[in-house]
Amino acid sequence: MSDVEKVDPREIQTLQVYLNEYAQQIEILTEQLSMIEQQRIEAAAAIETLRAIQENEDATVLLPVGGGALLRVKVLDTGHAIVNIGADVSVERSTEDAANYLEGRITELEALGKKVAGSLEQLQARATEISRRLEAAQRAAQQAQAGQGGS
Repeated sequence: MSDVEKVDPREIQTLQVYLNEYAQQIEILTEQLSMIEQQRIEAAAAIETLRAIQENEDATVLLPVGGGALLRVKVLDTGHAIVNIGADVSVERSTEDAANYLEGRITELEALGKKVAGSLEQLQARATEISRRLEAAQRAAQQAQAGQGGS
């Protein structure tokens, strides 16, 4: 009896389940990576805005009020900003401290992004290996069926 005749249909099913699970995990990590990048971009834009406001005592900014509408407003206190530090907690800090806090946050986000990207790479490698094994098992099963049908 050759290896071709020993293909277990349960193995094919198991490999397919693993492949589906890896695909779901890959999708989740990809979304997380996208959210991390979006947060990093927003923090960088906030730093740029804080520094620009700090340099201009007569600062005017656009304030989004929803529905795509913006108001042009004057910043009353260019020396301070309110920063969300997590868990829906916000604190008032000097504009420079707020910018420094956001820079630290960017550093954390970049480290987290690298970690998630590494996990994503590992999952993709595993999924590729499972996919190869699944394809080989399916080919073997097809060859076994063709061999039995031709006898």
